[in-house]
Amino acid sequence: MSTHEKPTPLGGPIWNNFTVSLGLLVATMLVITVIRFANGIGAVTNLNDGYPWGLWIVYDDVIGSALGAGGFTVAFLTYILNRGEFHPIVRPALLAALFGYSAAAFSVLLDIGRPWAGWHMFWPSYVQTGSVMMQVALCIGAYIALLALALSPVLMEKYGWTGLKRKLNRVLFIIIALGVVVPTMHQASLGSLLVVLGPQLNPLYRTDMLPLLFLTSSLGMGIAAVVFEGTISALAFKRPLERELLGKLTFIGAVTSCVFVVLRLGDVAVRGELALALQPTFIAGWFWLENACFIASMVLVVTPASRLRPRRLFLAAASMAVGGLLYRLGAYFIAYETGAGWKYFPSMGELGVTVGLIAFEILAITIAIRRLPILPQVSAEESRT
Repeated sequence: MSTHEKPTPLGGPIWNNFTVSLGLLVATMLVITVIRFANGIGAVTNLNDGYPWGLWIVYDDVIGSALGAGGFTVAFLTYILNRGEFHPIVRPALLAALFGYSAAAFSVLLDIGRPWAGWHMFWPSYVQTGSVMMQVALCIGAYIALLALALSPVLMEKYGWTGLKRKLNRVLFIIIALGVVVPTMHQASLGSLLVVLGPQLNPLYRTDMLPLLFLTSSLGMGIAAVVFEGTISALAFKRPLERELLGKLTFIGAVTSCVFVVLRLGDVAVRGELALALQPTFIAGWFWLENACFIASMVLVVTPASRLRPRRLFLAAASMAVGGLLYRLGAYFIAYETGAGWKYFPSMGELGVTVGLIAFEILAITIAIRRLPILPQVSAEESRT
């Protein structure tokens, strides 16, 4: 688009075969949630003393929140670096981030062994200032609040609260600035959680650079989620694809992914562990696979012409997302050596909650797009192209 059209609700019916299926998956998740709180976490999970963190934390929180990092990345480009060209995709990015982080927070609450004491993490007298987990929890809560505030103009436009919106706009830059800082702290802290594991982590992953590596990889993953949303929504809702904007955004994500690979390989080499990566082991193969995915994202969009091809954009975004997913699964599961005798594989209850949370995000975004001013209005001429 050459100009920034005013956001408008997409309209149309919400319920169809697809959204009804999503609703059933969400309902299944809620049933499992009731069982979890009624009978304890052991009733629906395969967690044990050797593996106290399972799918709910590693995928729903560690991976899911990274995919939701696109909100602060796009906001940073638009408002902090003054790249106003990205303005049309700010609201969709923030919306995806809000639901992504909300799902992460929900999974954390499910995973707390004594959920009735969950409020302690927000009460000053209980705060453990030296706890990385405390920092993660506070950052998730703070970021959800900031995302809700940043998206509140959507509701104000919907219901005509122009005076309130005008007042909020005066301090919106503060909210955006905090919204950039808080998730960077959170993503880095997810790496810090692994630093304290020490020798329980395989040497290919055990490094003091984990906070930086987690932060860097989250940039590409967040951008990948925004590109996914843009390409899929254009196809699903029969809207023109923002090829130029998404192409530039994908290239930025690919660059950050390559920075991650340089840091990752450089760190392993400097620590003298590169020989481990050259051995014919499963974890060495996993190591090269995750890095190959990040490199593939750059190869796919290395030329300006390739960044205008929807298929290339989608594949590059998929490469970034899969690379980050593999890295996080590798760090929290594959590289975690808790000792002999311990095994873990997600239960059907854990899988049901994870699938349900993904379904909730898709359903919530679909409803929001149809009922709230999220996407830019499309002119009659654009809708025909």
